[in-house]
Order: sequence, then structure tokens, then C-alpha cells
Amino acid sequence: MQATDVVVAGAGPVGLCFARSLAATGLRVTLVDPQPRQALAEAAFDGREIALTHASRQTLEQLQVWQRLPPGDISELRQAKVMDGTSPFALHFSGGRGQHGPLGWLVPNHLIRRAAWDAVREQPGLELLDGRKVQGVRPVADGHQVQLDDGSSVHARLLVAADSRFSPTRRMLGVGARTRDFGRSMLVCRMQVERDHGHVAWEWFGYGCTMALLPLNGDQASAVITLPPQQIDALLAMQPQELGRIITGFFGNRLGQMQPVARPQAYPLVGVYAQRFVATGAALIGDAAVGMHPVTAHGFNLGLASQHRLAGLLAAQHARGADIADAGMLARYQRGHRLASLPLYEATNAIAGLYTDERAPARVLRAAGLRMAQGVRPFRQLIAHHLTQPVAAAG
Repeated sequence: MQATDVVVAGAGPVGLCFARSLAATGLRVTLVDPQPRQALAEAAFDGREIALTHASRQTLEQLQVWQRLPPGDISELRQAKVMDGTSPFALHFSGGRGQHGPLGWLVPNHLIRRAAWDAVREQPGLELLDGRKVQGVRPVADGHQVQLDDGSSVHARLLVAADSRFSPTRRMLGVGARTRDFGRSMLVCRMQVERDHGHVAWEWFGYGCTMALLPLNGDQASAVITLPPQQIDALLAMQPQELGRIITGFFGNRLGQMQPVARPQAYPLVGVYAQRFVATGAALIGDAAVGMHPVTAHGFNLGLASQHRLAGLLAAQHARGADIADAGMLARYQRGHRLASLPLYEATNAIAGLYTDERAPARVLRAAGLRMAQGVRPFRQLIAHHLTQPVAAAG
């Protein structure tokens, strides 16, 4: 049985960034992922565009991931607008022309994955066990014995689960999770648009359908349509020209004719919040800890913050020769990430619930709420500050 300091279950973007965050510590890190090495290195286009905050950009720059992104694929998010049905009122957010600049940036998910992989692939002290799954975990002296599906095992001082919101590793650790199935699927499709979007993102709560438009460079945008799964399946089955016509109608022809330039993709909408973010000798990061509804576009940002927080605590422990799986240190990580994530998670679910409730009282409430929020400038400034604030120190 081989030994290592940290086993990371899951080589998605958060798992890869966490491994990269430990590069200067001298800790031995073992990444375990069911995908083969080539699939990790050449992550396939999946239709998802990730909205990155200023804090996330700063973290990615520190990890030498941002510098590996193709500049032409980084799109500025200059403004955001939230609309409700046919109401003339809209909630506007802007980064302004001062020190903050844009609200954030949009980057294709697969390019973040490729850049993160490129950052860690030759990292000293890092071992990748690709094409393998964690099959079982057993507490042993000074850590965990991590059993893999090929019959091998790894002894780790600390086990970190980063293997999706449906994390099997979380379950093996005996950690439950609150799950909310929204009964909807999300279709994402990159579109060519006829009119200039001005790098403004839209969140449009229609009646029976929630839509978002994410502005990309040039004459392209990512259309996001949320509907019951059967209706999403019908859209996926359409020919490109027909799909373009339907999506153009969804957005009220506001950007003129819209035509797909990539194959549409669909994802189920399920929110997950782990009952605990730590266990004896183990921690959860990314979606394994908190899987967000995409309505506020903070899922990856929250995951990136979780790995940053845990890595900072680990580095400090190791630097002073202390136990990297110390229960007190893990408790500090849990407290910090819970404070950062729980209000946002609950607020996101409340927004998603209110704006997908088609009953008459909910329609009245959401219209009134949008009008009130637009008139309260400090509220809008608070949201914009959350998007543009720099990364906080780990602790």
C-alpha cells in the first residue's frame, strides 16, 4: 500500500485547483479520478460558461491558471439585468467605470478544466491515479486507507472529497446531504446573435420558463433555458434552425435572430448542501460540499473559495509542523465555509423557488420585490460589491 499526505477524490476544476494550491507546501498529493489522463488534459466542450468574480480571477491568477486561458475566450461581464415576465421593471447591476471595472468574466468551463490540468500536470510531489475510482475508505492509524476499484489502496493523512454534488466519497465518509430537486433541467447552447448584446447578462424569469443570456465575445452569447425535463428533451431533439427559431422567441427577439453554433447540452437542476463539511481526517470542497442552483451563477466561485480556504489552513499547519488532519483546523475550515456558503445557498433556493412558482400570489410578490429592489440602491451596491470584492485571506 502506497502512502501520501493528501488524497483528493475528483480531478475536476476545484480538485485540480486545490492540488495546485498545495504546490509550494511540499506535501505529497494524490489525485484520483475515473477519467483517463487524456480526457482530463483535453476536457471536452460541455456548453457551460462560468461567470467568474474578481475574487475567483485573483485566485486563478495566483494558481497560474488564469494565465493559461486563451485570452480570446475570456468575455467581460459589464452589466447584469434581472427581469420578471412582462414587467417593465428590471434590476440592474453594473461594475461601474471606477476601480472595479467589469462585474466579472465569462469563461468556458472546459477551458478552465484544461488550464487547471496544465497547471498541475508536472507539479512536483503530485501523483495522478487516472481511470480509477474510490471504492471504499477506512479509518486507520494516522489517516485513511483509500481503496480503489483496481484493488490497490493508498494511505492518506487527509482525504479530500471533490467528486461532484453527488459525491460517492462523501457518502463513504458517512456524511449526509440536504438535496433539493427543482424538477427542472437546464439547456445551455452557444448562439450567434444578430444584435449587439453590449456584454450585458440577462436573467429573465418568464412564466413557465426561466432564461438567462450570457454575453460572449463577438456576436455570440450563451442561451440558458430552464424547463421541465420533457420540454428540454423536445428542444434537444430539434434541428438547429428550428431550435434557433424557438430560442429567438423565448428571448422576445431582443437580440434579433439567434442560431446555434454548438450542440446544445442539458443538465438536471439539483441543489445539495452537505450536513457537514468535515469528518475525522477528511474534508469536502467544491460541489461535494455545496452544489448550487445556477440562478446566481456562484457555484464555481464558491467551490474555488472552499479550496482556497482549506489549502491555506493546511499550508499553515504543515509550515509549523502540526497535524494536517487536526480536528480543530478542520473545524475552522467548516465554520468559515459555512458562513460563506449557507446564506447564499438559502437565498439562491428562495429566489429559484419564488421565480418558478406560477401561482398568482407568487407572481405579485416577485414583481413587487423586483420593483422594490431596483429602488434600493444600497441593495444593488451590496450585490455588485460581492461580485467585485477581492479574495479574502484563508482562515
